[in-house]
Amino acid sequence: MKHDVGNIHITVTRDGPYIVTGEVALSEQTIGVDANGQSEQWIATDLPSPGKKFALCRCGQSGHKPFCDGTHVKVGFDGTEVADRTPYLVRAKEYDGPDLVLLDQENLCAFARFCDPNGQVWNEVGAATSPQARRTFIDQVGKCPAGRLVVWDKSSNKPIEPHLEPSIGLIEDPAESASGPIWIRGGIVVTSADGEQYETRNRATLCRCGASNNKPYCDGTHASIKFHAK
Repeated sequence: MKHDVGNIHITVTRDGPYIVTGEVALSEQTIGVDANGQSEQWIATDLPSPGKKFALCRCGQSGHKPFCDGTHVKVGFDGTEVADRTPYLVRAKEYDGPDLVLLDQENLCAFARFCDPNGQVWNEVGAATSPQARRTFIDQVGKCPAGRLVVWDKSSNKPIEPHLEPSIGLIEDPAESASGPIWIRGGIVVTSADGEQYETRNRATLCRCGASNNKPYCDGTHASIKFHAK
């Protein structure tokens, strides 16, 4: 099913959940690893549609995850948004290669680890010149759910992004025995509790463990605290 991204919107509520409006596909996205334990692929499992308006837990303590059940009020959740709202291209560090540039905004890291295989993408960009090496590099970077990493094509002077339908994924990370963030895909609009729209991006990850220091975005803390959504 194709979804009109113009009808899908996420609003961050003050010290409360994410309010999602619009008909959007919801899925569980599991990080699949290879024989060496390195992140290799996304394994998707479709979830039932929750309707055209629903609330996703942001404090990490709901008894009805992934949905909000009001627990944030009982526990006094502090969901203050602290993420820098400067555009990605302004803040991203550049790693230059012959044909491609790797852009990296480190504080968006969701610790999915697709950047690690093949000697790590920061080292690969300089060798991404043959058709096969280029395809491997672009595919690897495109699997980064947070959009921390982006491939920039020098010839077109544009980013190379995977095609993602507007949708929401709930990340599970069995290798780390943890549940990961909310993966928003395909240019879904996110608005802060103070009414300001965040930069709309093809890939982004929102914190759902309640412990990120870069709210509303994930910073990988779920892995260190072994957050479980199930």
